[in-house]
Amino acid sequence: MSTSVREFKMPDVGEGLTEAEILKWYVQPGDTVTDGQVVCEVETAKAAVELPIPYDGVVRALHFPEGTTVDVGTSIIAVDVAGGAPAGPEAAPAAECKRYPTTDVTN
Repeated sequence: MSTSVREFKMPDVGEGLTEAEILKWYVQPGDTVTDGQVVCEVETAKAAVELPIPYDGVVRALHFPEGTTVDVGTSIIAVDVAGGAPAGPEAAPAAECKRYPTTDVTN
């Protein structure tokens, strides 16, 4: 895997629990994510918790489907943090969009 891809691991959500079930993914491969954005909801034996991603990037892979129980410390999502923004007009900053006046160039 490229060094620009970061793996987000199932965190220890507290109270010594060693696993959590992925209840719901809020993102899919190709989606852009930002630091602090909730990417999934997991449930432990004690509570349901929403997990925020700790960096900006583009989702490359979800390693487990909804309904899977995952051990703490296991990678659950891969994010390309090298600025792999989606292509297309929506990815271009507004400052780069210039309009030039039209002129009638008739001789």
